[in-house]
Amino acid sequence: MNKNLKALGLLLFFVFIAGAPLLAQEGTLTDAKASLYRLSILVSGGIITLAVAAGAYCQAKAISSACEGISRNPASGPHIRFLLLLGLILIETLVIYALLVTFIILMGKWGTYA
Repeated sequence: MNKNLKALGLLLFFVFIAGAPLLAQEGTLTDAKASLYRLSILVSGGIITLAVAAGAYCQAKAISSACEGISRNPASGPHIRFLLLLGLILIETLVIYALLVTFIILMGKWGTYA
């Protein structure tokens, strides 16, 4: 069996297993809850999209600047590399925080607090 076909079959199996609880739910969703849920999907999608785009731009700019700095002064390479890695870690942490906020928005119990 082809390796890619085996991986695809395994992926589909886990998707069906993860989606099984959705089939067991009762489907009563009022119009107000549905519109609020749609809005939450749009907001969370916007948050993660902006965070990832900004993070990717900042990481590219940081790597570019570090490469230029090392090429101009090779003796300071270890210091620049340390600061580059520290900056990349902090940028990636901000993107992960945005992902966490997105999950919090999506998993909220919409309509139960009003």
